[in-house]
Amino acid sequence: MRDLLPAEVAVAVAGPADWSGDLLPAELATLGERVVPGRRRDFTAGRVCARRALAALGLTATPVPAGADRAPIWPSGVVGAITHTRDYCAAAVARAADVRAVGIDAERHRPLPPGVRRKVCRPDEEVELARLPAGTPWPTVVFSAKETVYKVWHPLVGTWLGFADARVVLDPATGTFHAEIAPARLAAAPVPDPPSAVTGRFTMDDDLVRTAAVLPHR
Repeated sequence: MRDLLPAEVAVAVAGPADWSGDLLPAELATLGERVVPGRRRDFTAGRVCARRALAALGLTATPVPAGADRAPIWPSGVVGAITHTRDYCAAAVARAADVRAVGIDAERHRPLPPGVRRKVCRPDEEVELARLPAGTPWPTVVFSAKETVYKVWHPLVGTWLGFADARVVLDPATGTFHAEIAPARLAAAPVPDPPSAVTGRFTMDDDLVRTAAVLPHR
């Protein structure tokens, strides 16, 4: 993720030992006792990465518990995001004085199942995707971009953002995406000045699709 984010954002990517690292008591309390091993493994790697990223900002290591919606609860004055997929986990954090929000996401580099694709991609997005070079799972990039956009939106607005609520346009030449939020969703936002658009970056290798975005202050 480091390659997708500006210098003011601190990034940590999980190493082999981080998936079975130590959790702080407040983190354990939100994880709960009856949790499947896969969930515990992902949660652990995410919190280890989150605390390492906070340390990179020069902040004392503090717990990063989860809210009722499973989103991380960051220390006061910090914004950030965590992502995990099979054998990959990363956290990105920044000072709230520097940026309004941070979003990141990683997905396996493979085509979306047809049913998932229909839920993720709007008809107007499908028209744009048909014009892109063949041989790349562009709908997976759209999926990842929308996950990143949600991680930017939700901490600021506090409401759900569905796949159809954001229209994503990809630019493979620059490795960037631009997402416009649906006017109806903006009108229903319970806070002033919700983000109406999010611009981010994406990259792909043989294993992963990664996306990231930072929402600057106006």
